[in-house]
Amino acid sequence: MSGAASPLISIVTPSLNQAAFLGEALKSVRTQQYPAYEHIVLDGGSTDGTSELLQRYSECAGGTRLAWRSHPDEGQSAALNEGFLQARGDIIGWLNADDRYRFGCFEYVAQAFARNPGIDILYGDYTFIDPAGCQLSLRREIEFSHFILKYHRVLYIPTTATFFRRRIFEEHNFLRKDLHFVMDLEFFLRLAEAGYRFHHLPRVLADFRIHPSAKSVKFVDRQRAEHRRVVLESTPLASYLPIMPLRQTAATLLQIPAAILRHSEKLLRGFYFNDRCASHFLLEQIRGVDVP
Repeated sequence: MSGAASPLISIVTPSLNQAAFLGEALKSVRTQQYPAYEHIVLDGGSTDGTSELLQRYSECAGGTRLAWRSHPDEGQSAALNEGFLQARGDIIGWLNADDRYRFGCFEYVAQAFARNPGIDILYGDYTFIDPAGCQLSLRREIEFSHFILKYHRVLYIPTTATFFRRRIFEEHNFLRKDLHFVMDLEFFLRLAEAGYRFHHLPRVLADFRIHPSAKSVKFVDRQRAEHRRVVLESTPLASYLPIMPLRQTAATLLQIPAAILRHSEKLLRGFYFNDRCASHFLLEQIRGVDVP
């Protein structure tokens, strides 16, 4: 794809005290060898040397590719919304500070959007990596299913491998600032219910890092509770059930067919016959974490 024909890709990264990993995220964007991109980093006032790191990278980039700020904010969702508003790209990606893109990701994404002008959200495959950046397991994903998105016990669309058309944000769709763990799930559900179209790209686009300071590891119970609340809020039938235990039971029962559908598709495609040892290692090492 030539530079003249390449759509601008904007990457938005929220950050708070992730200097140990942020350099890899920055490098994964800077080394894409894609001709048209910008990287927007919204740091919440880190005290671990993040500002100095960003300053060095900004100087290396000549101030044209990397834009950043560092001051206290209202949290991850608010920072992301700020970045989405600031982004100038036709395609916008969400990369957390502890994750990283695979080489060639931007080219694959730009080509996929060009081939599919009717799609609004594109998501790819990804890997789990450990704190040192070593691969633990490969996650190849399924085609989009609204039912599975809503009722499966974990979110199967990885934000680190997800890209949006600019029109989503031009049409005033943003993250809920009152959510801290499953703002991505609620956002995807809202987009799906509004008729925006999702598309799965069968390429490994990014690496998702599992480490002790990650929110999904430190606050498992709070994440599960917020997940359940979002599912119940998005299920109109739940409002007809008189008491909360019945609503929760109904939501739990719906997880069963959602899980069967998702795992059946992955089984039929042969996804479970690769990297099994690494997958088992991950599950053994990360106790209590909901792994897709």
